[in-house]
Amino acid sequence: MALTADNLLKAAVKAAEDKKAMNVVALSLKEISLVADYFVICSGNSDTQVQAIATEVRKQAELSGVRVRGIEGMDSARWVLIDLGDVIVHVFHRDERDYYNIERLWSDAKVVEFA
Repeated sequence: MALTADNLLKAAVKAAEDKKAMNVVALSLKEISLVADYFVICSGNSDTQVQAIATEVRKQAELSGVRVRGIEGMDSARWVLIDLGDVIVHVFHRDERDYYNIERLWSDAKVVEFA
């Protein structure tokens, strides 16, 4: 059974949080982009933590039966992008997150609140 975009979002956020990702933000792109339904943006304190977060997101997606369409940036671990189809996860090194500030670039997107 395939996960819905909403359930995939929750699984990706949980995987990131399980590896102590900082400042996890989920943006809904449903009304403003055809790229994906959601972006998850988070950061880690070190290259090792960035890689651990990205690995956990990929692992949990695969365990849920979701095909990972692409993963970029694992070698440098400064900005890792994980394409899960309806959900795209951005895992930044804390220094790079401030520099790229993609939350500002996608400021039209609504922040998804979790209970």
